[in-house]
Amino acid sequence: MKSYRKELWFTVPSRRGFLNITRDAQASLDASGIREGLCLVNAMHITASVFINDDESGLHHDYEVWLEKLAPHEPVSGYRHNVGEDNADAHMKRQIMGREVVVAVTEGRLDLGTWEQIFYGEFDGRRKKRVLVKIIGE
Repeated sequence: MKSYRKELWFTVPSRRGFLNITRDAQASLDASGIREGLCLVNAMHITASVFINDDESGLHHDYEVWLEKLAPHEPVSGYRHNVGEDNADAHMKRQIMGREVVVAVTEGRLDLGTWEQIFYGEFDGRRKKRVLVKIIGE
């Protein structure tokens, strides 16, 4: 069995945003030479997420509204974690959206469903953060 590790780096210029990273994950798979196995993609920061869903702007807007209702940024003073910080909501949003995804690798391709894409979700942006791609297989 072979393994491959790649770090992807992203800087989202706003506080929150979603980036489609499916091509980045597939490029990592291509570089690995692995044809059958599993591909793990995970956020390496506690205020960011990796998830799978549809690449549709209305859905992304709905996520933004929904997440803000569940864990609003303001008032910052409403969170105990925010003593000296202002990102408690980002930690909670990450918890909801998840840390990582695992995708089957079949014949050298990410074995995603018809509309499935891999996304990086940023909830406390404006600085460089990384995503780990770890692929194992043959």
